[in-house]
Amino acid sequence: MSTILDPALPRIIYSVTSKRTTEGELFIRQHIFDYILSGSSVAYFDGKYCEFKSGEFRFVRKNRLCRFIKDPAPAGLYRSISICIDQPTLEQMQHELNITSIHPVNRDSVFLLKPNNIFNNYIDSLLPYLENGDTISDMLLKTKIKEAVLIFLETNLALRNMLFDFSEPGKIDLEAYMNEHYRFNGELHELAYLTGRSLSTFKRDFYKIYGITPNKWLIKKRLDEAYYLLKEKKWKSTEVFMEVGFKDYAHFSTAFKKHFGAPPSLI
Repeated sequence: MSTILDPALPRIIYSVTSKRTTEGELFIRQHIFDYILSGSSVAYFDGKYCEFKSGEFRFVRKNRLCRFIKDPAPAGLYRSISICIDQPTLEQMQHELNITSIHPVNRDSVFLLKPNNIFNNYIDSLLPYLENGDTISDMLLKTKIKEAVLIFLETNLALRNMLFDFSEPGKIDLEAYMNEHYRFNGELHELAYLTGRSLSTFKRDFYKIYGITPNKWLIKKRLDEAYYLLKEKKWKSTEVFMEVGFKDYAHFSTAFKKHFGAPPSLI
């Protein structure tokens, strides 16, 4: 099951690790500003990997499924700050800034932002709280999130039409979406929401396209991909199961043998 970031909860997250970390899946319901202080990371969105390094600012759009890999710096740490921008704060800012005309745009799920020197000072202002484990009051937290939005709007004007677009996901091509996201273990109601459907409509549309239930299709799709990686790419069976979306090796091995007649270790 994926972790859900509550769209109504403002958060600033400080991540620190000394070991390579493969993150669990996230259902991102908030826009996020993310800054890597040290180390590097790889984000998996929409069927492709995006690499980011220390000193880069990235913007992650809301209503996305994703996975992250965090790599510490050589003989050092991975450190990052993620600013999760809640919708109530953005709605308040829209009123304060008198923003009335929003034109939704289609952009990548995650992309680099133009650097802003002022933002480096902003990060420095957060570190004493985050590194010392101090609690940031609700009022200060909301103020710091608004400050981040204002700073980046100065140099990234395209953010305006993304940040202040409060529409729900519209109905999209279900087949194309599933082919890009079958590796994720999201709940069916999440997939329905992200494709602009009710759960009942999602199941009905899915059956019209594939002739089987979503759960059966997902297992078959993942197993076929696993077979390809094992046979053609010579991956190890212990590497494949997480790549294609299985939660544990035992479940993967059992399903693979049932489907192909042989365990993955013999392919």
